[in-house]
Amino acid sequence: MSLSERVPYSRWKLARWVISTATLNVPQAGGPIAFSLVALALMHDTRGGAAMMLAMTLAQVAGAVPLARLARRLPVATCLRLLIGFRTLALLGIAFAAWREASFVWLIVLAAVAGSVNGAAHGFLRAVLNHLAAASQLPRALGIAATLNELTFVLAPVAASGLGSISPVIAVLVLALLGALPALLVPDVGSIHGDGVRHGEGRLLSRAIAVWLLCALAGGATVASIEIGSVALALHFGHEPALAILFTVPLCLSSVAGGIWTSVRNRRASRPIVLAQLCVMALGSALVALSISLTTTIIGAVLIGCVLAPLSTYYSLTLDTLAPPQRRPEIFALLRTANASGVIVASGVLTVTPLPLALVVITALMTMAALTVALHRRP
Repeated sequence: MSLSERVPYSRWKLARWVISTATLNVPQAGGPIAFSLVALALMHDTRGGAAMMLAMTLAQVAGAVPLARLARRLPVATCLRLLIGFRTLALLGIAFAAWREASFVWLIVLAAVAGSVNGAAHGFLRAVLNHLAAASQLPRALGIAATLNELTFVLAPVAASGLGSISPVIAVLVLALLGALPALLVPDVGSIHGDGVRHGEGRLLSRAIAVWLLCALAGGATVASIEIGSVALALHFGHEPALAILFTVPLCLSSVAGGIWTSVRNRRASRPIVLAQLCVMALGSALVALSISLTTTIIGAVLIGCVLAPLSTYYSLTLDTLAPPQRRPEIFALLRTANASGVIVASGVLTVTPLPLALVVITALMTMAALTVALHRRP
């Protein structure tokens, strides 16, 4: 009996999956604001919030594949629920520790514990989609998910800021509860795991897979360079720090537009189109790095955003075909980890080098990824 016969296609189940993808990232999207407000309340210094997010991101990179591998004996939906439950407990622990004014070290440790499951949870949630939609419907589902993900990263910080003005503890509690929704919404796809194939078979990494992971890393670094460097860019052009939104809002809006286009098109892009999209992202990064004028820099941010969702959809679809079926959760966790690693790279480069040089380095990384795809002959 085929997988599609065991788990019939259902619009309602697919809708639940899409909502799950949007709410899964709420703690990561709202965390920077909520954690900074917690740190400000306890330490009178927002840098503690950055330390918590750094701990969360590093733990995500470290825990993605090991946790995905450890849990693969269980059904994918069950694995996802367990991981999200674990993260929710850790986030509730942060709220409790902040309420009790515990040592800030405990908050950093709990942030790391919460972050350790993010990559693996994403891997299992992406693997669930293969049990819910036909191959022809995957681009549309992934495009919708990418669009909602961008909206999450726009709205969650706003909600965290508003709730944090009442109480930072309440902000963390709400993030924890919203982030727990996928455990309740994710559809049950039966007792199968890894498409019914025995685990432990097939290579996890190949040269073809490494190429697209490199692209995900470079893309993550490129987007993060705009988001993290937006305040510095505003100051560079002689504006107030609050006008950092001149760069982040166009980036987000164009990304949403790219997600909508991907959903409407509902087709996997061809190799030449993907290469062109990578070149567009490299061009956008170059325009931002050059910072010739405010207008050209904003155009650069728009170029980066408009190809973000199409590229992320292509990476997911391509890795779906390249990965051994029984190891897809691990591969999707690696994809998430590659993106997070790009954020870490951008953060590190922006920390240790001046803004213009940092943006040049990120542009060089994105260009190298595009050249790698151009020279790589396999899909």
